[in-house]
Amino acid sequence: MVRDESRYDDRATAEAARDAVPRGSRRTSGSGDAASGEECACGTGAAGKSGFRLFTGDRVLWIIVAALAVISVLVVYSSTAKMAYDAHTARTTAHFLRQQLLLLVVSLLIMVAVQKINCRIYNLLARPAYFLSVVLTVAVYFIGATTNGAARWIPLGPFQFQPSEALKVATVLFLAQQLAGRQSKIDKIRIVPTWKFWTWRSSPVQRKIWREGARPILLPVVVSAMVIFPAHTSSAVLVCLASWVMMLIGRVRFGELVKLVGWGVAAIVVIMTLNLGRSETAEGRVSTWIHLWTKSQTEKPIEHLSDTERSMIAIYNGGILGEGAGQSAMRVEMIHPESDYAYAFFVEEYGFILAVLLLMLYLWVFFRGIEIFRRCGTAFPGLLVLGLALLITCQALLHIMVTVNLIPETGQTLPLISRGGSSMLFTMIAFGMILSVSRQNDEQSHDRPKSETLYEK
Repeated sequence: MVRDESRYDDRATAEAARDAVPRGSRRTSGSGDAASGEECACGTGAAGKSGFRLFTGDRVLWIIVAALAVISVLVVYSSTAKMAYDAHTARTTAHFLRQQLLLLVVSLLIMVAVQKINCRIYNLLARPAYFLSVVLTVAVYFIGATTNGAARWIPLGPFQFQPSEALKVATVLFLAQQLAGRQSKIDKIRIVPTWKFWTWRSSPVQRKIWREGARPILLPVVVSAMVIFPAHTSSAVLVCLASWVMMLIGRVRFGELVKLVGWGVAAIVVIMTLNLGRSETAEGRVSTWIHLWTKSQTEKPIEHLSDTERSMIAIYNGGILGEGAGQSAMRVEMIHPESDYAYAFFVEEYGFILAVLLLMLYLWVFFRGIEIFRRCGTAFPGLLVLGLALLITCQALLHIMVTVNLIPETGQTLPLISRGGSSMLFTMIAFGMILSVSRQNDEQSHDRPKSETLYEK
């Protein structure tokens, strides 16, 4: 690939600026060259050059996080009115407001701590974090709390921890590590074994596929999807979707990715045929979705409406400018307006214009991820950033598409806005990792000319 000629202009500019600095204020050249030569792509060379700053990295992402946090407080405070005035709860809206503020503050502090960690540490922690998340997700089926027929949470005193949220982030982290370590040969190896499973051990070709591609790259994603699937089908689909796109970006052969799609379709057919996991629930949701598109609903009594129908009514009521903060009528009718249908609730109170701006914020997260990815010198931090940005944006899009009935109900929350401690915590951790890579890119840009991009030879 032809290298960008502006890179040499950048080098000349940097050297001119260095020469303009008084000689006494320069670093000693010996230590600086050594640090530059040994510095890994995650970067440590600029550490200690400037004073401590609490908020570092991509400023646009900080603005997005702040905006989503403010919206979260408004949505949760208003949408929990139904819960507060329920005779069985004996709580007020102030209780849920304090709870949400506490979650936001704790999650923000953790995000600030995470964005100070060098991505070398992420690389080292990828494997243990993945295996620990798998173990906890499996454990939830034996010791976890069950709600609506699904075991998803591990009780921790007054709180409940959802390991599948940790596993989603850990899968992206582990997959980024595996793809990055094979960039020199990734476009030459195969990762999908033959469907003739009885030849996997006897055939040298199949053993090579398992050793080089299937076991290190494909198997972790399959395991994650399998352990998440029984309790939260849509989260398993989300993990597979984000992983597939990461493999595409990580230069896995396109023919192998097409085979993966075929395996995925076959897996869905087998699952539905054998009625595995929550297949009945998923089938019911698909049937309801098809029914809403094919049958007239104008004569249906309001008590027979599904939550998706109520969400569409809420969006209709919102109009262009909305009903106003705290003026939602459908929040009393919805079962979970503060989580599963937070976007519809937001549209009803704040209107179509602000709802489009909220959608743009989530899309902006992905585009900022692309920009940070382009400034990464090597594969691991770049793939990590794009994978996490994909996870956040895709989850938001799934949530929004459910509220407007474009897809069947999934139960996916709106990242950082819906009420839910585990989802908020690990979304903040994902943002912290992205900001960490961005911060280290900025430090490198002050140390040396722009690094080669991921695919340059």
